[in-house]
Amino acid sequence: MPELPEVEALAVFLREHAVGSVVGRIDVAALSVLQTADPPITALQGRDITGAARYGKFLAIECSDLQMVTHLSRAGWLRWLDEPSQSPPKLGKGPLALRVHLFAPDATTPAFDLTEAGTKKRLAVWVVDDPRKIPGLARLGPDALELTADEFTALVAGSTARLKTFLTDQSVLAGIGNAYSDEILHVARLSPFATAGRLDDAAVAGLYHAMRSVLEDAVARSVGQDAARLKGEKRSGMRVHGRTGQPCPVCGDTVREVSYAERSFQYCPTCQTGGKVLADRRLSRLLK
Repeated sequence: MPELPEVEALAVFLREHAVGSVVGRIDVAALSVLQTADPPITALQGRDITGAARYGKFLAIECSDLQMVTHLSRAGWLRWLDEPSQSPPKLGKGPLALRVHLFAPDATTPAFDLTEAGTKKRLAVWVVDDPRKIPGLARLGPDALELTADEFTALVAGSTARLKTFLTDQSVLAGIGNAYSDEILHVARLSPFATAGRLDDAAVAGLYHAMRSVLEDAVARSVGQDAARLKGEKRSGMRVHGRTGQPCPVCGDTVREVSYAERSFQYCPTCQTGGKVLADRRLSRLLK
């Protein structure tokens, strides 16, 4: 799933490549992607792209007084096309959900695609005059990179959630998902199942520093990359996430995995749980 660093990089990419262009034809290849009907998606046609913004993991393309906001969900992505096909795509065929054709200031006609892999189609697009009209966006907590240390401490102190849940609950903290929460907890040397509100002052300070350093480093590595390379850049920077069975780059212990529902997360027992291996939630109770 694209998280704060990747969505921030996509927003920067669009500011550099799309701002100043005029929206042309919009091809809808998956009707399920549209979450609003008034104003219609066609209301964007003929409007100047004036900016791009990020709200947590939501990406917004600003078109004068309207915004096209998208949440890329777990398997969505934005793909830039310098020379797009002018033939309308077939409805419901392939990963393409939406294509936006542009008239650029240099007289070229690029486009960008919103795509989604897999069979579960959750990518969503809204056309609104105020992003706060989108329920999921309106419920977002403070942005993970905008919190001060004192604000973060107050959030932690009031939480009874496990750290994994605390970091990924978008109504508490916006922008962090499964992958970067694994990385943050590894850097902070904390168990995913530790209770947020029970951390001592040193652990809270360490968690805040880990959150800032992991996200800032990922943003620095991602911004400036071509949109097509961002996924690979994300994977290459991971220490434990997606590295089950491989050696921890810090201590050499084997990276372990816990699976639950449709997801899984990775951690290092030596670095994070005092050497204890956490039980797979699907099979038994969690070891604390």
